[in-house]
Amino acid sequence: MADKIRVLIVDDIAETRENIRRLLQFERDMEVVGGARTGKEAITMARDTQPHVVIMDINMPDMDGITATEAVLKELPNTQIIILSVQNEPDYMRRAMLAGARDFLPKPPSADELVSTIRKVGQRALTQAAIAPSVQGPGAPVSASPAHGVHGKIIVVYSPRGGVGRTMVSTNLALALQTEDTPTIIVDAALQFGDVAACLNLQTRNSLIDLVDQVGELDTELVDRISVHHPSGLKVIAAPARPEQAEAVQGPQVSKVLRFLATMFHYVVVDTSSALNESTIGAIDSSDIVVLIGAPDLPTIKNLRIFFELSEALNLTPQKIVLIMNRMDKRYGISAEKVADLLKQPILAQIPLDDRVVPLSTNNGEPLILQDRTKPVARAILEMAQAIKTRLAEIAHSNQEEKKPAAVAKVR
Repeated sequence: MADKIRVLIVDDIAETRENIRRLLQFERDMEVVGGARTGKEAITMARDTQPHVVIMDINMPDMDGITATEAVLKELPNTQIIILSVQNEPDYMRRAMLAGARDFLPKPPSADELVSTIRKVGQRALTQAAIAPSVQGPGAPVSASPAHGVHGKIIVVYSPRGGVGRTMVSTNLALALQTEDTPTIIVDAALQFGDVAACLNLQTRNSLIDLVDQVGELDTELVDRISVHHPSGLKVIAAPARPEQAEAVQGPQVSKVLRFLATMFHYVVVDTSSALNESTIGAIDSSDIVVLIGAPDLPTIKNLRIFFELSEALNLTPQKIVLIMNRMDKRYGISAEKVADLLKQPILAQIPLDDRVVPLSTNNGEPLILQDRTKPVARAILEMAQAIKTRLAEIAHSNQEEKKPAAVAKVR
């Protein structure tokens, strides 16, 4: 019984609750622990029954399923929520995901689809329960003490659209930050099709998956064994060789790995995928700063606007996001000023287009920053790295200022 997936059904229609209950009673690895009619009832019942999975209707009389999802996950961060809705629209799906839902199914779902989805997310819940309390959810503190007394900064490089040069920026940024005094590691959290190792011309048999699999046993020796040494001194943790390996990764596991790495390195640079999936959200949850990469084309600008709209739901303050425009060229007809005006956001740095040097660098696995630093792209990357350091210092100063009144009050 202990290994069964506990399921709570939330729907204001009694017939729907009963139909799902009857369906699941034939699944030997599942147990229905209750049925709730309203969002408030769901929150109370979830607190009492501690379900692994909640099947949540999006439309209910007292509160919608997305609000109820947020409330349940605030108390039970390891619970997996499956949203059911007749409104199969992208906006609903995005809101559900940002609230913490793990899947979104059209209503009514097929029996096979519902059962397989419950089983998939239920196994995630069981896995998270197995590694608790070391990982309690996004934002959980890391129990490991600093390996070298370092309080490193986690820099997540993200773009809501693929093909904008995100990996080029992240690898060159990591190399710009790497010095003897500021040891740096780059982590490829684009788990399905990560290219960091290829861009650095490195071969590796290990990956981030190896650290995630041993998240409860992280130590410096394990990190040294899993990471690859680049000739520059930069350390690299690659993405897995096979895309399917990403399926079992939990966001809180990624967060814990990154926070541990920040006890060993001054800078942890994280390359991500364009999808807001488990690994990307886990990385953002642990970040000190998010470097948002854009390009001067309308689809990218549209996606950047959506990301800024979602940033509050991702617990990102404006100070933690820095916007970098890549491949800037006046021939495109969209200036940096125009982008800043469209997005109502300042642009921290611009990297010019160089359709000869950059592709050659990528294909040869020789980052620009290690070649001729006088070239416009390399100079722009160095300036960007310095601007990011400055922003991190500003954030640290702001955090210290916020703590001062509390400290004074305590003394009084």
